[in-house]
Amino acid sequence: MLRHLRRPFAAGLVAALAAAALLIAPASPAYAHNVLRKATPAQDAELDTAPTKVTLEFMERLNPQFTTITLSDADKQPVATSEPDVSGTKGTITIDAPLANGVYTVAYRVVSLDGHPVQGSYKFTVADPTAIAEPSPSAEPSEPAETTPAAPTTAPTSAAAASPVADESSGGSGLLVGLVAGGLALVALVVGAVLFLRRRGSASPGAR
Repeated sequence: MLRHLRRPFAAGLVAALAAAALLIAPASPAYAHNVLRKATPAQDAELDTAPTKVTLEFMERLNPQFTTITLSDADKQPVATSEPDVSGTKGTITIDAPLANGVYTVAYRVVSLDGHPVQGSYKFTVADPTAIAEPSPSAEPSEPAETTPAAPTTAPTSAAAASPVADESSGGSGLLVGLVAGGLALVALVVGAVLFLRRRGSASPGAR
């Protein structure tokens, strides 16, 4: 009778172990693929201060030869960084220059223990309130244009207006010439009259 009790118990134990194996088996392959566990800066983070490095931590150890971490800006242009520094499950890149305000994308590619590549990406935002935008060339104050003072304009003046003394002298000389001409004419008239009277007297009979 004891033997009959042992057989059902053994069969039940085997069935329970088989069921447990079925439950555990699907979960095992999931851990074969590496998974990102933590990121600094975090996904969708909005930072008041620009980060100087990006660190990614995975579930499994990383192979330095097959670990790629890159950073790009909102225009999808690559940002200058160092090569990934791998230590155990962490990979870190150092950013060469300070980041300006904007949206950035972190992209990664690693290889799992089973050789399967795993890749992904996420974004974060830099919003430094102390950052001052550089003034555009059009906003720079323009230097006042140098102006040359205009020369004073004067109305053209006639020669008479410019030299009133000349007008007076010219008027006086004209009067003098008129007087001289009148005197000469009077002298000529007197001389002519005298000559006429002499000729008339010499021609009369009483004169003979």
